[in-house]
Amino acid sequence: MMKVILSLCLIVLFLLPTGEATAGELAERLMNFPHWEKMTSAKSATGDLVYPDWMAGSWQVKSTLVDLVAPLAPQIVTPGFEDNRRYLNQPISFAVRFVPEQKPLSQLKVIPSANSESSESAVSIVADRAFNSLNLAQAYLGDRAVLSVKVDPNSPNRQITLLRGNRQLVSIVSARATETTSDDQFITTEVFQQLFKGGSRPYFNTVESTTAYRQLLTSNPAIEADQVTAIYLSPQDPNYFTAGSRPVALYRYRLEFFPK
Repeated sequence: MMKVILSLCLIVLFLLPTGEATAGELAERLMNFPHWEKMTSAKSATGDLVYPDWMAGSWQVKSTLVDLVAPLAPQIVTPGFEDNRRYLNQPISFAVRFVPEQKPLSQLKVIPSANSESSESAVSIVADRAFNSLNLAQAYLGDRAVLSVKVDPNSPNRQITLLRGNRQLVSIVSARATETTSDDQFITTEVFQQLFKGGSRPYFNTVESTTAYRQLLTSNPAIEADQVTAIYLSPQDPNYFTAGSRPVALYRYRLEFFPK
């Protein structure tokens, strides 16, 4: 079961602008794969991740694992890493959607205008986190293994994935950065803490997911993305000081978005 959970941890969760990265930092980071020595710089995550308007709507995504690297092998190899090779070059398809943001009730404010009508700001496009995460997890682990995904109604950065056998995966986005390149790529990175509960002992780790989205104006798929997910050990892991700031596993995906 631990191998299954670690596979789930590395899957892109679409939880995924709050903090701005240094110009070009995220794009350069992707180009330097797999030579990552530490986590990228990012600010504390507040609010939701806002996507470009051209990502709004419903999509069928084809996700393909194109590379995986264990930088500290053979000294340190995470459980499930070798098992994840079975996903290499095997496309996985699932539905996602990006929708207008619905703010928690605690954040809503009524601002009267001169004619006594409420003012409205521009609509922000965000991921439907529960819908996207559930579809993605079930695509990898099966409908029977994943029961539901719940997002904290007071914070889009906290969610719980409920698994069969009274197990839970708690994910908390702790840091975030975004970047827009000269060719209109939208690049995001999110760092989130993972806690798996329900096994013989709790399991912790830290995941960093960096994704470069690009709109394709004259082709299908309509959007493509390059994504790298990095796994870092938590302080509870006995190999934490040996690994230091370096990732212990890196996974690279190619994502293709087809309009539904």
